[in-house]
Amino acid sequence: MVKRTRLDDSDCPVARSVDTIGDWWSLLIVRDAFDGSRRFGQFQRSLGVAKNILAARLRALVAAGIFEVVPAADGSAYQEYVLTPKGRDLFPVIVALRQWGETHSFTPGEPHSRLVDRLTGRPLAPLRVEADDGRAVEPGDTVVIKVDRESPRAKSG
Repeated sequence: MVKRTRLDDSDCPVARSVDTIGDWWSLLIVRDAFDGSRRFGQFQRSLGVAKNILAARLRALVAAGIFEVVPAADGSAYQEYVLTPKGRDLFPVIVALRQWGETHSFTPGEPHSRLVDRLTGRPLAPLRVEADDGRAVEPGDTVVIKVDRESPRAKSG
């Protein structure tokens, strides 16, 4: 079996994010948590994933601080997986993937699930990337400032 490349020490925030949550099962587990799933069996039924794979992904998501395991809300002996603040911060990522998929993964008129505002029942506005002054920012408007590995890192005193 091919060993997965670790990216947890990369200077790139995208690489570190992918290292933590980039597995497609993990993203779908997080999606289901936003849809209300909390128990192992709920995730398993929704995703149809093998139990050993689901258990491994949930363990990794708990270890990464995306989920926490809590006693079942109904007082039963079950445990539930609850998104932490770190996990809830993935909501814009899931919405962005959903909106990209709605635009690029379906033929015109093809039915698909929809995410709507609970208050109004209307679809969400398309996400947009903004500068800190509110301007819309496109890829050509940005630049990545890479870490200079040759110079010593600044030390805080």
